[in-house]
Amino acid sequence: MFLLAAEGVVVRVSPASQQQRLATAVSLTRWLVANDFPATEPVDVPQPVAYDPYVVTFWRHYPQPEHGAPSPGRLGDLLRTLHSLPSPPVSLPQHQPLASLKTAVEASTYLAPNERAWLMERRQELLHAYEQLEFPLGHGHIHGDAYPGNTLWDGEDVRLGDWDEAAFGPREIDLANTFQGVRFGRSVGQLDDFSERYGYDIRQWSGQSVLCGIRDLHTLGSFIRRADQGDTAATQQLSYRIETLRNMDAQAQWGAA
Repeated sequence: MFLLAAEGVVVRVSPASQQQRLATAVSLTRWLVANDFPATEPVDVPQPVAYDPYVVTFWRHYPQPEHGAPSPGRLGDLLRTLHSLPSPPVSLPQHQPLASLKTAVEASTYLAPNERAWLMERRQELLHAYEQLEFPLGHGHIHGDAYPGNTLWDGEDVRLGDWDEAAFGPREIDLANTFQGVRFGRSVGQLDDFSERYGYDIRQWSGQSVLCGIRDLHTLGSFIRRADQGDTAATQQLSYRIETLRNMDAQAQWGAA
């Protein structure tokens, strides 16, 4: 990612394999902005631009103040509005939980054989449980990676960014990620505010633990890829996260790396 400060543009450089997803993200966010939803706005140029082995997209830059990130409650507002919009005129892929994790685990040169086996087994357990769920909020367009870390200030307003995982799927997916944030210190009060402002409390639904378990595994993907590249901080955090998951420690606090 690069900032062209004078132009107020953020340049995102991604693997060429992501071209279709990025094209979808650009089309979707253009439609959202045109319909007054505060998504991060793609620059008005033809994109994405393929430059093998990469694909490049261009986004408006939103300078962030020093007073802290938007609250989970502000995300609740955004998701309530997003889920109430009509279906976008953009072909969205079906949500496929843990698809990218499977790729990362199978390709990893860092994971020990027992770690690889456990991760694949746990993935299958969670996918089986997911297939049995009934979703009271129904299916529709979802952000796919909605959590407070993907919100940005735009003056006094808040925008939702990082649309690479936008899909058609259960709306509960967009809620569960915020609740998985208890591993990073998110408080009960923040979760109460998020639920009240969205208009539904996922804690009253029996499937919450399954979706939070899926999110736990999903977060390992980037750490696995970084560990493969020799990133020491990532390997330490990855090992710790796998250990706590294997011990079924749902209260363990995780850190960044």
